[in-house]
Formats: sequence, structure tokens, C-alpha cells
Amino acid sequence: MLGTFMNRITRTSWWLVVALVAANTVRAEGYRTTLGTAPDDFPVVVVSGTPYEMGLALGSLAKPEIQAFVPRFMAAAQEARSEALSSAKLDEAWRTMEPYMSARFKEELRGLAEGSGLPLATMQRAHMIPVISEYSCSGVAIWGPATRTGHLYQIRNLDYSMDAHLQDFRCVVIYIPKEGIAHINPSFAGSIGCHTGMNAEGITLTEIGDSPGRDKPYDLHGLHFMMMFRDILYAASTLDQAIQMIKDTKRIKKYHFVVGDGKVPAAVKMKAWAPELVIWKDNDPKDEMAPDIFPNVVYHAESRTPTARGHLSQYANGRYDADAVIQLSKAIGSLGGNLMNAVYDATAGEAWFSYAEKNECAYRRPYVNVNLKDFIPYNSANPKVKVERIVP
Repeated sequence: MLGTFMNRITRTSWWLVVALVAANTVRAEGYRTTLGTAPDDFPVVVVSGTPYEMGLALGSLAKPEIQAFVPRFMAAAQEARSEALSSAKLDEAWRTMEPYMSARFKEELRGLAEGSGLPLATMQRAHMIPVISEYSCSGVAIWGPATRTGHLYQIRNLDYSMDAHLQDFRCVVIYIPKEGIAHINPSFAGSIGCHTGMNAEGITLTEIGDSPGRDKPYDLHGLHFMMMFRDILYAASTLDQAIQMIKDTKRIKKYHFVVGDGKVPAAVKMKAWAPELVIWKDNDPKDEMAPDIFPNVVYHAESRTPTARGHLSQYANGRYDADAVIQLSKAIGSLGGNLMNAVYDATAGEAWFSYAEKNECAYRRPYVNVNLKDFIPYNSANPKVKVERIVP
């Protein structure tokens, strides 16, 4: 009897161990496909789970590109600005900003490092380079009666040097989190920060950089917008919620933001020169663009503003649709370096992305359509795309 009793305990203990292991097993889920036609195609990596699991899946599915790009990007940046972007300076920037980062971001980055096989410290340093750097961009939002469809369309042009060849490592990531809102992040291999994006609730985000080099060294005691944008895409389901999250964030540096909600539809423009925050709605006589303002439009295009103004004057009377907005994006591309462009129909949940090809600016390349709804809910056997790889 004692032997039988002990055997039962042993079997019970074994199954308890199995259950505990199963409960704590990381289940990274993700798959990879390609959209567009070469040479303007790009990988789309779809991941699902916790932040760590999604980072792990992304690192695994984009491992060759991440391993090729991140060390090369680091080396090129440090060669160009050896003192400002030294490993010691980047480590100091990470330590300064880390207390303001969400646990989600840090956990995803940890998973990304593990999945890609690169040291976590290397990934942290790579994510600090945009924090310390300066760049220029454009943003426009057009909605309601200014369009043919009544939808919200939004533009983000990333005007950044093409010399580092980020365009050779393009990567669009679709996150379907276990907790939070699904969202799309058009970026580059190994980067989980967000310079623009849209979530499944129709929240769209655009950034325009305003921090000149003469402001250096920047005060980094706060959160960079690329991490804040990811937090917003995770959590905001209304325009008011997105605005409040920006108000509640201890921000750094100087930016303009355009924030839209495709459900309303409506958008606002912000002058976010930390710690100050000025918010303009459409047709606001206090807008810095006044008197060149329009109903159902907000915009900021820096040196390309006269071009944007001329296009808006011609089309913002109910003539805008996706094709016309793409033409506007092309018209305001920077001649000095236009790395990547995004156009959103936030009401329909669609996006069009163009990346620079070799040394040709993004505004000269085709804009490739991505429908966020085609990827929700998560399905590794998605019949709407050609699934090329699945997380093993």
C-alpha cells in the first residue's frame, strides 16, 4: 500500500511540474509575409502575445536583417559622430531615460534582443541614436468635408538622411497584443520605436522634428516621442485619450505632432516644445499657419509648407481621396533626403507606405497598400497573404 501511495504522489508531482512548466512557457507567435513588388516590396511581420513574446517573435522572424543592420547602423553613426554617439554616451542616455519608459517597451526590447541573438546593450544603444539626433519631417491631416469620402487621411513624411541605408532594411510590424490595441508600425529592422503609426481604433500619429543641433546637449530626463507613440497606439481608442496621454507624459526635445482619430473623424496639431504644449484644431485663427488655414485640415511641412498650402488650396474643398493625398505626400517630400513616407486612411484602417530605394527618395517610389484589418485577428494561416515563415 505504501508503494502504491508513493507512486500516486510521484505521478501527481510529475503532472504538477508539467502543468507549472506549461503555464510558464513562453509562446511567441508570429509570421512573416511580403507586400509590394520588388524593388519596392517590404516584409510585414505580424506578432501576437505579451510584449516580451512579441519582441521574441519579431527578433526571430527578422533575425538576418537585424543582425546585418543594427551593427552596421551603430558603426556608421559612431563613425560620423564618434564623441556624441559613443557607446558611453548612448549608455548614459539609456540610463537617463529608462525610468520614464513603460515596462512594455523594455520587455519587448528584451525579447527582440533574445530573438535576434544580439546583446541587449547593443539594442538599447541603437534605440538611443534617434533620441540624440535631429531630423526634419512633414505632417498633414485632412478629413470630413475636405475629402470625397468623409474619411480621415493623414500623412507622415520621414525626411532623414539616406546615407545610413536604413531603406535597405525596411520592416513593417503589425502588433496584435494579448492586452491592448492592435497597431501597425512602419519602421526598420531592429527598431521597435514608432515614428508614425495607426491602431485598430483609427488613432493615427505623425511627428515633425524641431530640435536644432544648437540645442544640444538635449535634456533627456523624460520620454522620447518614439516610445510615447507606442504607448499611445497600445492604449488610446479616442482622440481625447491620445491627447491626454501626451499631456501626461514628461516629454523631451522639440516636436510638432499631428494626432488623428478616424472614427470621428478629426485631428489636431500640436507644438510640443517640452515642457510646453500648444494644441490647434482645424481652421484655428491662432494656428501658426494663420491666415493660411483650412476647415477640416491641420498641417505642418516646414520648408515645404508653401507647397502644402498650394495643394490644400486646390483640393481641400471635397476633392481629396487616397490617391490625391498620396500626390500631396509626394509633393512635399524633401529633396535633401526623404527616407520613408506613410499615408493613412484611418477611417478604413488602410495605409500606404513608400521607402527610399538606394539613393532615390521615397516620394519618387510607389506607395504600397497595407490593410490592417486583413491581419486581425491573429491567424498564422492568414488566407489573405502568402505566409512565408512562422515562428517555430
